[in-house]
Amino acid sequence: MNVAVRSDSLNAPENATAPVVIVGGGPVGVRTAQELSRRGWDVVLFNAERWRPYNRVKLTPLLAGEAQVGTVYLDDRFPPPGRVACHDGTSVVDIDREKRHVVTSRGDVVAYHRLVLALGSRAFIPAIPGADLPGVYAFRNFDDAERLVARTMSARHVVVIGGGLLGLEAARGMARRGARVTIVEHENRLMPRQLDEAAGRTLAARIEALGVTVRTGERIASIDGFSRVVSVTLASGASLIADTVVVCTGVRANIQLPAAVGLAFGRAVIVDDEMRTSDPSIYAVGECAEHRGVVYGLVGPGFEHAVTAAASIAGTPVAYKGSVPATKLKVLGADVFSMGDFESAAQAPGVRSVVFTDPQNGIYRRLFLERGKLVAALGVGAWPEASRLQRAVAGRARVSPLALWRLRRTGTLWRATAEGAAALPASAIVCNCTGVTKGAIGSAVARGATTLADVRAATGANTVCGTCQPLVLDLLGAAARPQPVKWWPFVLAFSILATHASLAILLIPNFPVPDTYFDGRMLRTLWFDSIVKQWTGYTLLGITVAAAVLGLRKRIGWFRRLGGYQAWRLVHIALGLLAALVAVAHTGLRLGSNLNLVLMAGFVVMLAAGAVSGFITGGEHKMREAELIGPHARPRALPLWVHILALWPLPALILFHILSVYTW
Repeated sequence: MNVAVRSDSLNAPENATAPVVIVGGGPVGVRTAQELSRRGWDVVLFNAERWRPYNRVKLTPLLAGEAQVGTVYLDDRFPPPGRVACHDGTSVVDIDREKRHVVTSRGDVVAYHRLVLALGSRAFIPAIPGADLPGVYAFRNFDDAERLVARTMSARHVVVIGGGLLGLEAARGMARRGARVTIVEHENRLMPRQLDEAAGRTLAARIEALGVTVRTGERIASIDGFSRVVSVTLASGASLIADTVVVCTGVRANIQLPAAVGLAFGRAVIVDDEMRTSDPSIYAVGECAEHRGVVYGLVGPGFEHAVTAAASIAGTPVAYKGSVPATKLKVLGADVFSMGDFESAAQAPGVRSVVFTDPQNGIYRRLFLERGKLVAALGVGAWPEASRLQRAVAGRARVSPLALWRLRRTGTLWRATAEGAAALPASAIVCNCTGVTKGAIGSAVARGATTLADVRAATGANTVCGTCQPLVLDLLGAAARPQPVKWWPFVLAFSILATHASLAILLIPNFPVPDTYFDGRMLRTLWFDSIVKQWTGYTLLGITVAAAVLGLRKRIGWFRRLGGYQAWRLVHIALGLLAALVAVAHTGLRLGSNLNLVLMAGFVVMLAAGAVSGFITGGEHKMREAELIGPHARPRALPLWVHILALWPLPALILFHILSVYTW
């Protein structure tokens, strides 16, 4: 793989072969660079933001404290044989269409063979009185996320204006930071572009169950305050307390530059079926492109634009006929699925819909059919058939009356099958976010991809939400190279030591302690002095509680602010080793009798099972490489469950032990 070359200045010789210049370092611009590099073209990529190219979808986990900054950046490796030079913090301020060169914000003049505009869009802030007050934020890019992360330290009452995808993501991030959040949406439902009214109500109910207030059908009259935001007034007259307001009311395409140089535009830059603008040497892709009157606001169509533009530049054009809007994601813990233009379908003659609801579990599913063929679908709640359903809608698959009857009764459209990646056709989309097909991933594997990182760099798959990872791993199959966990040597070493220490407590018999030697007197003080035993006992209790709390890290949001899962796992294992050593100091290898013996046996089993689980975690990649375990085996499952189950009775046994010591 080629690593993008980042530099601070450009001075290309006039007689050099001009590269393809891409303006915009978002996911679509990067994807265009990948496609061109794969086809052997040299690319110069200008990224106006001060950050390296990043994945916008991961800004929400960053805001919520679930991801670190490093995980948000896009992979900067590009497939050979082309070369890609990235220039971060550099914008293009002018285009000379006649001489075919661009002028950058640093004063460089760079010639281009073809120019690709991937300018993206910006947040739209409506003319609401008070929208310029301190405490009002947008949520669109990395800078917005950075400001909101800083704001979470003081935000207590947050009003999010807009119940679309961005608004719900902002609400999730602020709620996970501990703020009281109210979502205000002027339409009569949440996510009005993706869901119908019933689905919107179902989603609202699930979100409110998590403690977020939802107000639909409400318009903002003003944002109130003098030197800062103190409240929000609705058109109905109601007032909402707010120290922070996040405005997520849509986006507008960045078309200032193309409009200034005379390119045809409407709501965005107008392009043909090859993504060419009114200037045949200039292309536009992503959210700044308008194709057949449609501006797509999703990353999936943008990636299709990137592939189309790259093919056209490389001289192997393919006609882009438009995209079928698709959304499949988790919003505030609720799965949301939407495919196709359901609003147009609902009003078209001859289109009927079939609905399944399960209010108790918060599930709503609806299909739209035209002459027996699927044209749109939407749902709230887990829908295991979503990937297959997306392919069916894209292909306008015919659905039998029996399948519709099954959906009405059970909520499933097809009989359960063990459909894996191998059963998919080459044209099937594996990564819904990026539009990457099984065939494209298969080609990457044939060219030598052996890891998820290789597939991501070669195709762009699995770079957005990550839900396609099992399918990608399935396609890697025998070619997949097992990947170690982070810091695996330390995980392995701590686990081996903890295993030996915990087994030593059970296997080494206690021995009499002499009082004629200095060491003997020290051991007698350590093991039999009541004050020292209290200190070692409470130390052991504290270590055990800390390790147990860290084991619940995934369910305790506060810990997500202090580092990633990999680091806390290592700390958890280290605490297990420390607990085993302190247990020796506390017990003197004397396990007691009756319930005390049960307590120590359970404690040692918990330590040993946890240590074995850690040992497998640290060495699993080596075991898979040596084919000691199969590709789909889960060797950690048994020791992990023993570790968890052995923990459950310990609180009661420890309480009995403490009471018995102080009572008798």
